[in-house]
Amino acid sequence: MFSFTLQAQLPEASKHERKWAYLHPFAALKVKKISRVCQHFYLSGDLKFKLDSFTNGGKLDAYRHIFFMACFAQKVKASKITKLGIAHEKANYQQFKKHTFEFGEIPDSLSTIMDLRNNELGVKIGMNQKKLSHKNLDLLVIETIKNGEAYIIKRNSSGVYLNCENQAIDLNNYQGKWSIPKCLVKSNYVYSD
Repeated sequence: MFSFTLQAQLPEASKHERKWAYLHPFAALKVKKISRVCQHFYLSGDLKFKLDSFTNGGKLDAYRHIFFMACFAQKVKASKITKLGIAHEKANYQQFKKHTFEFGEIPDSLSTIMDLRNNELGVKIGMNQKKLSHKNLDLLVIETIKNGEAYIIKRNSSGVYLNCENQAIDLNNYQGKWSIPKCLVKSNYVYSD
């Protein structure tokens, strides 16, 4: 079995993603092939300079979801790709329950909301830009994020999460909690001190 996860971070696909693959076998094969190309763009070192270095809750995280989903939606029916994104987020909840990390953090409720919104934006871009090359799609996604059309989680320039009143959140106080009082903001938000 191979991974259908959007980030290919798990050695195996979750039960939700495997169910999606079982129901959509041809789409799953396309997603696997497209994922390899997407990884090349995502792992290129210059994204951290163009966006930020936050693989969770930041602009880099938003890019990952939007770009992968846009590439998938160029070649696979949007409703199927939307279901894949939902399956992946269900897997994140299972990771939370097992205290399993995703990109260095345990998933939480607001991260899931952020990912679903960015997935939706990615699907929309992919549907509207079916003939755009991956390189040009990469540039479009970066521009979309810089223009504030995507979502990220509010934090300061040191990377500490902030609530909507700009107060630092001590994540140690929320261990084992799905809901953390983080704040969702548009992706043109500037990290401040």
